[in-house]
Amino acid sequence: MKRVFQLIIIAIMVPLLSFGQEDDQVMKARGGKFALTNAKIYTVTNGIIENGTLLINNGIIEAVGANVKIPADAEVIDCKGKEIYPGMIDSGTKLGLSEIESIAEANDFSESGDLTPQMQALSAVNPNSVSIPVTRVSGVTTVWTAPAGGVLPGTAATINLFGYTPDQMFAGSKGIIMNFPSSGGGGRFRRRSPEEQAKAVERALKTVNDAWDKAELYAKIEGSGDVRDYPEIEALVPVVKGSMALFIEVNAAKDILTALEWIKKRGYKNVVLTGVAEGWRVADKIAEAKVPVVAGPVQAIPTRDSDAYDAAYANPAIMHKAGVKVAIRTGDTENVRNLPYHAGFAAAYGMGKEEALKAITINAAQILGVSDQIGSIEVGKKANVFVSTGDPFETATKITNVFIDGYLIPMTSQQIRLYDEFLNRTPGVKKNDPAIQIKKK
Repeated sequence: MKRVFQLIIIAIMVPLLSFGQEDDQVMKARGGKFALTNAKIYTVTNGIIENGTLLINNGIIEAVGANVKIPADAEVIDCKGKEIYPGMIDSGTKLGLSEIESIAEANDFSESGDLTPQMQALSAVNPNSVSIPVTRVSGVTTVWTAPAGGVLPGTAATINLFGYTPDQMFAGSKGIIMNFPSSGGGGRFRRRSPEEQAKAVERALKTVNDAWDKAELYAKIEGSGDVRDYPEIEALVPVVKGSMALFIEVNAAKDILTALEWIKKRGYKNVVLTGVAEGWRVADKIAEAKVPVVAGPVQAIPTRDSDAYDAAYANPAIMHKAGVKVAIRTGDTENVRNLPYHAGFAAAYGMGKEEALKAITINAAQILGVSDQIGSIEVGKKANVFVSTGDPFETATKITNVFIDGYLIPMTSQQIRLYDEFLNRTPGVKKNDPAIQIKKK
């Protein structure tokens, strides 16, 4: 992979980001026992607790309620007038896989070739990515980071946004990414005749089906001693057996229907549709198939010139009302921090705050296969939570505290440091500064 190049980029960037900070101490996350008191707690799965207390111990939620006994050795954080929510989960990003888009060596989300499902996104995650602190201080504590590129570009993973290594950040689930053959496209594709377009789609589907046919055969003869080493096929076997989810990226309404037929024919049970930009057009069919979706980005323009301006905004709500389980994603890298505003748009355009909150907490956790650990505020779950001054979907709201795996995360990031540096800059020029030459007229 490109780990060496990533480390070089980090070595270059760190000195550049440290100006004005010479006297600052490095802020570290703190573990321990914490009691968050006097808060309005949105549990997501068990209603709202007024004037409640949340007790965090050894990384786990130990107690939550209105009458929690506070241990003498707990660090008390008074949250009077504030609200506590489960950490938000973005169900589709490239966070940690891309640092500087214009520098090829700083991007590690794609490989050469159409069929590379064995490539692990987790192994390419950069825990020191500048975008990670920017994201988590906004209340986003967990993301699904996924490869991109060919038909089967690799294996995605859930990561918590705290840790020194990818393995420390791993949140417990992985899934195969598949880009479903598209019947539409731009530029050269659109200039083809309908017959040529149909043939192109047919060829792409043949490539997909050949790979899955081999995976099904591999699953049947696995362990027989006659199996050769085919890592790209072996990586698909867990999907065939149902022990790993398949995430199918598909957007056009026609392609969504074709994908649903493909899923039914294959008989795969653990499948998720992602993107689904035109899911609203065929929401009843998605609901009938009982396939969950990861929709987004929500803050997007319509897919067709004839569509209403708010088609993307209303898309999650229409699918939810049809009976589809919906999670929301940004599909972004450096702007994953905007997840609450994508959810806010979905809430405003028909989904409502409660369901939009579920779409970036418990629904996301269930779809990604980690709901036993995160996604709601419940005793026994990991302490991935944040404290805010109000509704996190409102831009005026401030996030005051973030906990990931029970660690109190420092509320700082590159952007905060830059903001503080230039807000409090010393005006004027030092006369004897050798780095600045002042020419007299």
